[in-house]
Amino acid sequence: MVELLRNSLAVIVTSSGFTCQYHSCRPSGGYRIHGGRFPRCLCYNLSAKTSKKHLKRDGPNMISLRENGRTQFEDLMFGSEGRDIPRIVSNMVACVQSGLVCEEDEENVLIQRSKEEFDPSYFEQKFPPLGSSEIQKKPDIEHVGAAEPLTISAGISTEFEDKVHFLEERDEQILSKRVLMLSRSNKVRSVLELYRSLEISGLRLSFHACNSLLACLLRNEMLDDALKLFESMKANESTTRHSYSLVLKAIGNIQGYDSALKMFSKLQVECKVKKDFDVIVYNTMISICGKLNNWGQTEKIWRSMKEYGLVGTTITYCLLISIFVRCGQNELAIDAYSEMISNGLKPGEDAMQAIIGACTKEGKWNLALNVFQRMLNIGLKPNIVACNALINSLGKSGQVKLAFRVYDVMESMGCTPDAYTWNALLGALYRANQHADALHLFENIREQSSQVNLHLYNTALMSCQKLGLWDRSLQLLWQMEASGLSVSSASYNLVIGACEVARKPIIALQVYDHMVQQQCAPDTFTHLSLIRSCIWGSLWAEVEEILNRVETDVSLYNAAIHGMCLRGKIESAKKLYTRMRKSGLKPDGKTRALMLQNLPKDSIRQSYSWPRRY
Repeated sequence: MVELLRNSLAVIVTSSGFTCQYHSCRPSGGYRIHGGRFPRCLCYNLSAKTSKKHLKRDGPNMISLRENGRTQFEDLMFGSEGRDIPRIVSNMVACVQSGLVCEEDEENVLIQRSKEEFDPSYFEQKFPPLGSSEIQKKPDIEHVGAAEPLTISAGISTEFEDKVHFLEERDEQILSKRVLMLSRSNKVRSVLELYRSLEISGLRLSFHACNSLLACLLRNEMLDDALKLFESMKANESTTRHSYSLVLKAIGNIQGYDSALKMFSKLQVECKVKKDFDVIVYNTMISICGKLNNWGQTEKIWRSMKEYGLVGTTITYCLLISIFVRCGQNELAIDAYSEMISNGLKPGEDAMQAIIGACTKEGKWNLALNVFQRMLNIGLKPNIVACNALINSLGKSGQVKLAFRVYDVMESMGCTPDAYTWNALLGALYRANQHADALHLFENIREQSSQVNLHLYNTALMSCQKLGLWDRSLQLLWQMEASGLSVSSASYNLVIGACEVARKPIIALQVYDHMVQQQCAPDTFTHLSLIRSCIWGSLWAEVEEILNRVETDVSLYNAAIHGMCLRGKIESAKKLYTRMRKSGLKPDGKTRALMLQNLPKDSIRQSYSWPRRY
């Protein structure tokens, strides 16, 4: 194909396992193509005397191609000045290293002849696709002997047309940098062509370049090609821990949690976990499990990581705490936090606030307060949710002073109290039996905030009931109705209860009538409180009326009988007891005991006398 006169030329071309090298010392000159995967050598001989291109077998392992005269191949590959210029021909790129020493007149003659004999169509032919390349027959090529078709195996099958480059650059570091730049630029076609050329040439990329190419394929949703590349990286032992994280995350996002878990289990068996897996790989799987709130599998992966001697990072424990708290596994979240502190790691703001919530739900207010104090010491500001949870936990534990200290800290940080804050403080005072303070705080809340809801009113009504402040409870009830709140039966029950404690049965009956007028259905607790109020007020007719009005309820009969016996209305209690038994209701133990105490002595003696023997 190329005629060179008295020149020193070295041409090396590599593609798909073939190495093409020009041998200037051969008698006829020419190129020798060594097939790395085939037991034969293809040699292109350059001759200036023959007029045809001949393809013949020179030996059992050699095929030679001779061409008449000098063609444009030299100008196409080397240029008129003999410089190293790579040219793309069909599916290949030729990179030539040459050192031409020609006489000036001979070079001019060759250039003129090449212009006359150049046939562009010969070089414009496309090679067959990779994997099925053959030497195509042409009319002016003479085939001598039989030759097996030359094939090139493809490493990665893509949607793009595969191209192989004849690489001029052989430095793996420089080529790796090129792959990095192409991958970061998202030039998928170019980087795949370059990678295939490197693979066929026997060159290897750096670990960083392989991971960058892998990430590029995954970004472009080419999962199949990415998995083939990943398998190739595993075969070449060029995978890193980052490679596993990239693949597992992609499989989890595209194919789902189950596929990612299966692959993770498979890799744990195949790979050397201590060498190939690091905490980041486990973090990836923990994150995948957390998206589905699968706390059970998350715990297994956490335990497995510790079995292999790996110590979690801050991200590991923050993920664990977040997942466990979100799934309601507060004990596991506290265990993860304790392990994190014991390993000398500093938890983040979100993790610490989540732990405060977990501790309050488990009743561990000491640990919650400790975490709260730690946040303040390192300059973090707990949010209002964490503060409310801590105040509520302290109030339930009877730590009223600590609850108000947390409230003071919250105000100093600029947090505005909301309805949950006020409800937690009122609840703390109510549980501590500081009912007067609770009512005083409620008045302050009404003056400072417009966020007075039904829960706050009910807490205040509970304090009024404990103190027997029936008039104050009535005022609160009118305020609730005037403010447009939907007053529930529980609120009316609290007002009736306050009247019961204050021995105001008439007021209780009036509240009951108003409740019915407001179309609020009374429940069992309403009737029980009302019956007790009427009994203490000796309103027996009203008691009978209430029992006749409502459906038969054993608890109401028991309460009425207890009150009648305690007030000395034994006959009325007996009648009510008889009525109760006829209705098929079963009295409780206290009712039976009261009835036995008030039965006639003859009846008792008769029921316990032994029969006489005759």
